[in-house]
Amino acid sequence: MAGIYIHIPFCKTRCTYCDFYMGTNESLLDAFVDTLCAEAKIRKEETGETVETIYFGGGTPSRLHRAHFDRIFDSLFSHYTIAPDAEITLEANPDDLTGDYVEMLSQLPFNRLSIGIQSFSDEELRFLSRRHNGREAVDAVRRCQQQGFRNISIDLMYGLPGQTTEIWRDNLQHAIRLDIQHISSYHLIYEEKTRMYRLLKAGKIQPVPEETSTEMFALLIDTLTTHGFIHYEISAFGKPGYFSRHNISYWKDATYLGLGPAAHSYDGQSRSWNIASITRYNQTKESGLFERTSEQLSLPEKYNEFILTGLRTMWGINLAELKSRFGETLFQFCMENAKKYLDQGLLSTEDQTMKLTREGIFISDGIMSDLMWV
Repeated sequence: MAGIYIHIPFCKTRCTYCDFYMGTNESLLDAFVDTLCAEAKIRKEETGETVETIYFGGGTPSRLHRAHFDRIFDSLFSHYTIAPDAEITLEANPDDLTGDYVEMLSQLPFNRLSIGIQSFSDEELRFLSRRHNGREAVDAVRRCQQQGFRNISIDLMYGLPGQTTEIWRDNLQHAIRLDIQHISSYHLIYEEKTRMYRLLKAGKIQPVPEETSTEMFALLIDTLTTHGFIHYEISAFGKPGYFSRHNISYWKDATYLGLGPAAHSYDGQSRSWNIASITRYNQTKESGLFERTSEQLSLPEKYNEFILTGLRTMWGINLAELKSRFGETLFQFCMENAKKYLDQGLLSTEDQTMKLTREGIFISDGIMSDLMWV
């Protein structure tokens, strides 16, 4: 098994843009960790392979305490074979990364941190309902570096209402000066059921013009690649040797186990996901009957995922593998629909590999949509 994803569905507050499953009642944390450890034990039979990556995502995993982490790691190392060089990532918010907290993390198996900074602009951070300011974000990263963490990623958002290319350039320069190893950067998406979406629909905010969004994406690519980052996935930039091994496993069709409420799992043939309710999840500990929904993937669905995940990365899709796995009909369908993009220089082929060109990255959603079987 490539990896284990652990969903920690707790946050101190909800951000205006977030639609991930989470709750703010931290009095449920102890019971949740008990249940999580029980699920890890029960589901150990789902894999006999060595675990290469462990990813604590959320929510806000940095809301956990030392005792919580100790219990979780005891459970994982007791029931699974963890590779000696496994990548073990913790998502964290800057305001949680106090000196004492970072020192505690340095004593645990974590060897990679993913810090949700989003912006260095105090005005933008207030608008996003983040609990830190720009100075505190910088200080948090510095504390992690001082405690010996040498594999640090940060998240940045662009395309925020009112954001200009100048503000975005300043955010990128702040990130460069941190001397970190990885940056994930996402354009704001107005997800339904979020406060941001309601503000948009009420006419209280306006999305940035598409031309500005394109300029920001180009600035992101040019700035980071100029400073030694490799653009290895549409939203991910890493220094050599510091790509996210866990995320790469998703893009390369590897299997993974998802633990915790709303967590997804994939065994190579089907996907399953846990109930999105902390309360109902905690109630299953005694019975051991965890509520999960699953779906068997059809050949066209697997083909669509192969196209979607492969073209997102710098490795593209292997055409020989495409043909052998999905057959002549889907192979010809793909190539016929790719022809116009190949002719326009938006896709390229070399050594049996098809990938997006730089120009193609800017309209990647449309290209991938056209290549997918409907």
